[in-house]
Amino acid sequence: MNIKKNPKSNLENYNKIFMQIGLVLALFVTYVAIEKKTFDKKFADLGAITMNADMEEEIPITERVEPEQPKAPPPPTPEKIEVVEDEKEVEETIIETTETDETEAVEVEEIEEIEEEEEVIEDVPFTIIEEAPVFPGCRGNKEQLKKCFSRKVQKHYSRKFDANLPNELGIAPGRKRILMQFLIDENGNITEIKSRAPHPRLEKEVSRVLKLLPKMKPGRQRGRNVPVRYSFRVRLDVE
Repeated sequence: MNIKKNPKSNLENYNKIFMQIGLVLALFVTYVAIEKKTFDKKFADLGAITMNADMEEEIPITERVEPEQPKAPPPPTPEKIEVVEDEKEVEETIIETTETDETEAVEVEEIEEIEEEEEVIEDVPFTIIEEAPVFPGCRGNKEQLKKCFSRKVQKHYSRKFDANLPNELGIAPGRKRILMQFLIDENGNITEIKSRAPHPRLEKEVSRVLKLLPKMKPGRQRGRNVPVRYSFRVRLDVE
């Protein structure tokens, strides 16, 4: 036999009503809490409090005691000064005059003349000489004269050197170098010719060519004629 429930006794039908009642109560409690007024509490007057007397402390008065400094010893008593009578005779020194009398003859020592040795100036490199030697026909300032000198020497070498000699000597083909050096003395003459070449015959040929150089105007250093050393090199292409 099934038990029949009364539909009015089913509480699920009142869920919405309960929820609305709970919401209204919550809003009411919130409103009352917000609107409630509070007042500051008043305390009884305790009267004036005097704390100055308690805070004042008795501070004892102290005196500053300075340390005693050691006393300096008294100065020593001066020794007894004896007075001595001046009985000694002082000898006077006589200063002789250095002036000579015109009547007296004055002896004069003989003065030896010392010959000054001439300053020997060694040869100066062509690159640092003050006034370079001048090749005949060159003109201009110092720098132009130097360039003209080098150009004229190389031109002279090219014209006088036997270009067929390397082939006649059977030197291996290729590019060779010949180093040359000579000195232009104080008179402008060409001296001390030196050379370095791949063959002794070439060195002799170089000496022959350089001996044919004309006489130069000598170089000058500190206003004096000085020997000037000049060196250069050429490339020789042997076929």
